[in-house]
Formats: sequence, structure tokens, C-alpha cells
Amino acid sequence: MNTKSVIAKKKFGQNFLKDESVLRKIVESMPKNENKIVEIGPGLGDLTKFLVDVRSVEAFEVDTDLCKLLQSTFKEEIDTKRLHINCGDVLQAWQSSLVDEAYDLVANLPYYIATNIILKALADPMCKNILVMVQLEVAEKFCATAGEKVFGSLSIIAQSVGEATIVTKVPPTAFDPQPKVDSAVFLIQKNSDRNDKEFEDMLRVAFTQPRKTLMKNLSAKYDKDQLKIAYEKLELIQTIRPHQVSTQDYHQLYKII
Repeated sequence: MNTKSVIAKKKFGQNFLKDESVLRKIVESMPKNENKIVEIGPGLGDLTKFLVDVRSVEAFEVDTDLCKLLQSTFKEEIDTKRLHINCGDVLQAWQSSLVDEAYDLVANLPYYIATNIILKALADPMCKNILVMVQLEVAEKFCATAGEKVFGSLSIIAQSVGEATIVTKVPPTAFDPQPKVDSAVFLIQKNSDRNDKEFEDMLRVAFTQPRKTLMKNLSAKYDKDQLKIAYEKLELIQTIRPHQVSTQDYHQLYKII
């Protein structure tokens, strides 16, 4: 089977990244270290061929047809242990850690599971950096700062474990087939892990209705008098909305209530 005869499968959210300048930009943006690279959804191996030149790669591919193609295309890299391919669903293989050594996640993620994968990587103590291509809208949510309309629980979770920045925006023409939306490559450099379920539960409540005030949302679950005390301590106005409160203030608010 050659790559030209491969038809992207909708059920796996396949859009193959073909623009070489974008592929090179991803590799250039990788943090400089000796960590293993984990690639999820290598597809036709367009990014993989650049990654195996830099470091050893652990790849996870759910599509059995593509697995066979990759095993044939990268026979030499597999034989020399620069590449190992796992065929199957990465989410089923993922326990508390995906691999048993420090790694960086570098991938063009299938859109339908991108957010889930990023959240799992943020919680994985072995994952040190996340450099991924996703739908632009998702990248903006992870990289937003307080005050921006798209600032929400994903932004706060990302900022709580590290620093998130958009590396480059990517048009639909970089892919085959072309998606209907713009994409972006973004980087999260971790300095801790996501592991506070109760804090994230509070965030869910805080952003239940983003256009309502934060007080209105939180008082559905938390004691209003306690919230008023917290607001006074943090000098928050009663009419403040969820997206206007900083990550630091959310952590302080959580400690008080």
C-alpha cells in the first residue's frame, strides 16, 4: 500500500498534514532536551519522518491499515529502535502514565479526541511538554489569558501546570483532505501535573453559564456568605464574570471556599 492510495477515514478524524514548512516549524519548536517523543496519530508518517531524525519515537496509531503502512515505511527505524509503533486506541493503553520514562508529546492530533488527550497528558507525570496541532479554537482556549472571552477552565488548568503559547496558526490548505476550520500548533511547557479534581469541579461550576456573574454560578453550589468573604479578601467586584478572574485568584478562591 502506498501513501497515495490511502483515503482519510472520517471516523478517525484523519486530516493528513502535508505542508512541509509547518512540519519543520513543529520540529524547530520542540523543547531542547533528551526526552522520548510520543506521537499520537502519526497517520502517513509525514511528521514521524522528521521526529525520528531528532530523538526516539513511541507512536500510537488506531487505524490498522495505517499501522501496516507505517511498519513498512519505517522498517529501518523500527529495526534500529528509533521508532516503536503501538497499534490500537491510545486512550485504552493510557494508565496513569502512557510510557514509563520522561517524554514530550509531539503530534498532529485527531480533532475529535484532542482535548481529552491534552488533559490526560497534563495529568501524566511522565509527560514534560506538549507540542500539538489542534483546531485553532481549542488552542485558543488552552492559551487564553484572563479577560479574553475564550478564557475558561481549560486555560486555567493549563496555566496551573505550566505555560501555554500558540506557536503558529495553520490554514486548511496545509492538510489533505482540507478541514473546514483553521488549526494551530501550541506548546505547553509543564512545571507540575494536573491532579486536583476538586479544584476542577469548582471550575466547572464557575463556568456553567459564562455570561452570568461568577457569584451567580458559584452560589448554586457554594455558601454565599463564604463567597462574599472570599470576594472581599480578593477584592473582587460582585458583578465580575468568570472569564475576568485570574488563574491565581481562582486558586485563592478555592482555598477559601
